[in-house]
Amino acid sequence: MAHQEERDRILQEYERRAREIDPTLYAPWNPAEEFMRAGRRRWALRLLRRQHCFPEPSDSILEIGYGNLGWLGEMLAWGILPENLHGIELDPKRAAQARRTLPTSDLQIGDARQLPWPSNSFALAIASTVWTSVLDSETRQAMASEVVRVLRPGGALLWYDFRVNNPRNPNVRGIGRQEIRELFHPLQGPIRSLTLAPPLARRLLPGAHWLATTLETIPLLRSHLLAVLRKPSSGVVDGRTPSENQEL
Repeated sequence: MAHQEERDRILQEYERRAREIDPTLYAPWNPAEEFMRAGRRRWALRLLRRQHCFPEPSDSILEIGYGNLGWLGEMLAWGILPENLHGIELDPKRAAQARRTLPTSDLQIGDARQLPWPSNSFALAIASTVWTSVLDSETRQAMASEVVRVLRPGGALLWYDFRVNNPRNPNVRGIGRQEIRELFHPLQGPIRSLTLAPPLARRLLPGAHWLATTLETIPLLRSHLLAVLRKPSSGVVDGRTPSENQEL
């Protein structure tokens, strides 16, 4: 029952956002959004390469909560074949738009607590601004356990989400480094603070790009965490190197 209530709450919150928030706020051509996307894309590429898990064109990729398109479009730019893109999305309206864009990809509508794929299926799983919308701790953990299950040995989770609470929105709750590691045990890898706080970025851009870039170097002003966490190839975590668990 608690899970169904959480599911309903999330869908209602999606409807509220669609009704009340100007869609151009998150459009890729919005200067602040472009600035934030460029930063997370640059660091995602860097950490994936550093962890030796940048996906190949033939790899199967999964996105949890792909929304209208999510990172799946980015995967195409990275050379991943459309038929190797998979996803799960709770909101049928968002899913319909993504399916129109990627008609040959495997884009499912459903609940990330029970993923419809076999264990050890994916080279890369992506979770971007999804978990912070889930307030129920048991649901968060169940979703995380499913991600660990479907990742193949040596596969990786690419994570990007808020590390702080939004005082204006009680329907999201930030997730820090320790909780990420607890949720996705036994995955290991670097976690980096990233992204100039969006309200500040939107005030500064496009007019003061140089100032936004400078302020983003200050960790206190970064609102998100980006992580690349690998599933051990051997199924054990003993013997990992310090760089696999680095905080950046």
